[in-house]
Amino acid sequence: MTRSLLAAVVLLALGAGAMAQTPYRPGPHNIVLPADWQARFIRTITVDSAARRIIRTIYVNPEAFAAARPAQPLPDGTFLIMADQRARLDADGTPLRDSVGRFIPEPGWIAIAAQQRNRGWGEGYPPTLRNGEWEYARFNGDGSRNNGPVEACFTCHLVTRAQQDFSFGFWDFVQARR
Repeated sequence: MTRSLLAAVVLLALGAGAMAQTPYRPGPHNIVLPADWQARFIRTITVDSAARRIIRTIYVNPEAFAAARPAQPLPDGTFLIMADQRARLDADGTPLRDSVGRFIPEPGWIAIAAQQRNRGWGEGYPPTLRNGEWEYARFNGDGSRNNGPVEACFTCHLVTRAQQDFSFGFWDFVQARR
């Protein structure tokens, strides 16, 4: 076999392997929470929720942080994490505040939600749920998967943020960087 024929056979085999990959199936199983997200991802927004007595922090992967541009859809590969902590409460159940008026968090996460965008994701969802090319997943505070439903994520983002690429805090953060 000639060298060029051998190279063609190898390329053909590699291409066939790429085509044999598992096709996309909608669902939260597509999102895997990175083990290093707390060290690697960038914190963009922190919100105190008085009604829920939590502190909600939004993180984004550094690649999306660098590539995001105002008035443009967020880039493929954007991975957003929303991590919640309980606020420390006084004896009456009122959140305690620090010297600048922010809630003081209890240690540890109580819930983690993820939103990730990749080319082709979202196909297979009906128009009543489809959020562009986004998927959503839920995790427990320790990072283990929470198999609870994610339909509320789709509904909320579709109804309130379709014009902002189905994203809340990070979209707003990017727009403010103009």
